[in-house]
Amino acid sequence: MTRLQDLRVALVHDWLVTLGGADRVLLALHHLFPRAPVYAALYDPAHMPEAFADLEVHTSWLQRLPGALARHRWLVPLMPSGVRGYDLSGFDVVFSNSHACAKGVSVPPGSVHICYCHTPMRYAWDLRETYLAALPLVARPLAAAGLSWLRSWDTTVAKTVDHFIANSAFVAARIRRYYGREAAVIHPPVDTTFFTPDGAAEEFFLVVSRLVPYKRVDLAVEAFTRLRRPLVVVGDGPELPRLRAMAGPTVRFAGEVSDAALRGYYRRCRALVFPGVEDFGLVPVEAQACARPVIAYGEGGALESVRDGVTGLFFREQSADALMDAVHAAEGQTFDPRVIRAHAETFSVQGFEARIGEFVMDRAPAKAA
Repeated sequence: MTRLQDLRVALVHDWLVTLGGADRVLLALHHLFPRAPVYAALYDPAHMPEAFADLEVHTSWLQRLPGALARHRWLVPLMPSGVRGYDLSGFDVVFSNSHACAKGVSVPPGSVHICYCHTPMRYAWDLRETYLAALPLVARPLAAAGLSWLRSWDTTVAKTVDHFIANSAFVAARIRRYYGREAAVIHPPVDTTFFTPDGAAEEFFLVVSRLVPYKRVDLAVEAFTRLRRPLVVVGDGPELPRLRAMAGPTVRFAGEVSDAALRGYYRRCRALVFPGVEDFGLVPVEAQACARPVIAYGEGGALESVRDGVTGLFFREQSADALMDAVHAAEGQTFDPRVIRAHAETFSVQGFEARIGEFVMDRAPAKAA
């Protein structure tokens, strides 16, 4: 009988340049498969946490391009070429952890390809115009043509994946719509041994986000400026100057912070505010692991991570007015920290690893023990 530790597994990731939710999932996968090498189109160890130093990372030819790490999003149309160049011979399981191009790897005969899909490629499907708007004008026509080709490529390579796992039912529905494929749902993990309750809540509300347009942090800034309630915004990004310009005196921007400092903000906030639509979103679960309620826009992955009226509240219209109404409602409601914490524990790393391990064992090629 084959055991999980007997399998030769390769982990394929899009890129390792700035820390995001998919990168945290990669660490959990590597903990489950500690001997697995990691294949990523680009790797910038100087900007990744120390935990990534233990990974055996193989990069693509894109790593050698001047300025590739600083302008990695510009290289998205070239990523398929990068990921197709990996030598994955000798592996029983190729496990891609993909939000862009990682699922497009060439898998040798006899290997099983399992894709943990965080989202169908946003650049090709949902955020095409946002991606193009971030580029210099002179580059946009060529980039637009590249994205059209990328959508066709993305549809084609999705057919070569043996098994899909989606990080949420929301993403599974999009996999079905865009790729015509079914996907199991295994929610991503949060380190509930690190994100823990401690201390009493203070009066401020909290946003934790990259400051990019689709995250809709502007709604929170507008709402709390009008409410004259204290709001702390943790994170950085190109939207920062615009958000600062519209913010009133009760809104404070904390920038990027360490995990320990982030945990402190979660523990002390009155509630987390989550105004965007996410494929799943680890931030609400991290806040709930610290026993804090969540005020979230009621679309996307938040519907799977927050229990309305129990661990938080939803607002149904993506507007500052609706968010303000939800804040008032939350201030008039009592949430049980023990119930919030217990809910977050259902997203633990241990539970994630058990579900992934069972999924892989059920589909891995048979080997002699």
